[in-house]
Formats: sequence, structure tokens, C-alpha cells
Amino acid sequence: MASYYSALPIYTTSGNLGALMKYPYLFNPQGEWIGWVTPEGEVYSVHGDYVGWVSRDPRILRTRNSSPGGRPKRTPPRYPPPLKPPSSVPLPPMMPELLYSVVDVLDDTPDLLPTVDAGELREDMD
Repeated sequence: MASYYSALPIYTTSGNLGALMKYPYLFNPQGEWIGWVTPEGEVYSVHGDYVGWVSRDPRILRTRNSSPGGRPKRTPPRYPPPLKPPSSVPLPPMMPELLYSVVDVLDDTPDLLPTVDAGELREDMD
């Protein structure tokens, strides 16, 4: 990370901006909190579900056949301060091909990283 206040862009294999990381928090490109990263590089959703890991590229990857309940839920950290997304990000690095057994979460299964008001904790609408 360039400075304390900047966020690290996380790209998709297709070269798009998929997320921003202001360690340990992950935000979508609009600045909404979608997950967090452990010191070991594991990625969890805002609801505490295991999603995958951050690669060196950086991308968020996951084993293709991993089941959603394969790892125990973890308690999310406290709600982060809002993130103001940058107006521009550097061009993505050249991404190496992925093995068939690995998928890019932000390209293939972005629903694994919902915002706080989406998913199972979202209040029912009348």
C-alpha cells in the first residue's frame, strides 16, 4: 500500500477493478464494505463466510469445488469507517492464467462478497 490513506486495488482476471483493500477491510468499487482479509491472506465476507484468498497479483481466488460451508464462520471485525473510492486506479498488472481448479471470485462468484445490507442479514421488506 502506498500510504495509510490509500486503498490497494484488487483486480479481476478480466482486468477490471473488482475491489479495494484498506487492510484488513475490503470494499467494492463504490466504497461499500464487502469483506475483510486475515493476516494469512484469507478473505471473509461481511457475514463471516470464507470466500477465498488474496493472491500476489492481487486477485481474490478460491478453489473451484470448495463448498460454501467448508470452513467455520468467523466473527467480522467492527464496521469500518467509510471509504471514499479513488477517482482512478493504476492499470492492472498482467495476470497469469489460472489453473482449472481455481476461480476468480470477483469474476465468477461476486455474490460471495455482498454488502452488509444484502444477503442473509438483510431485513425483510414488507
